[in-house]
Parts: sequence; structure tokens; C-alpha cells
Amino acid sequence: NLSNANLSNANLSNANLSNANLSNANLSNATNAAAHLSNANLSNANLSNANLSNANLSNANLSNANLS
Repeated sequence: NLSNANLSNANLSNANLSNANLSNANLSNATNAAAHLSNANLSNANLSNANLSNANLSNANLSNANLS
């Protein structure tokens, strides 16, 4: 359970976070390139300026996430 976690500026490239609870997490400026985020709960997460290139977001919950 990574809800409310502060992962800003973290390098999560290629990380397997499938099915992870990242609700309300701070992932701003994080590198999530090629991360496995399928079925992850990213609701209300801060993903501003995050690098999501080639990330797998299939069936991820992005409701109210900050994607700016």
C-alpha cells in the first residue's frame, strides 16, 4: 500500500507496480518510463511532470489524478 507516499523525483523505471495502491501519492517529476502500472489505483495522485513514456497504464484508475 503506497497510498499517500511521497515518491516525487523517484526513478521507478521498469518498476512492477501492477495492482498497487498509489492513491493520493505524490509522483511529481518521477521517472516512470516503462513502469508496469496496470490495474494500479492512481486516483488523486500527483503525476505532474512525471515521465510516463512507455508505461503500461492499462485499466489503471486515474480519476482526479494531476497529469499536468
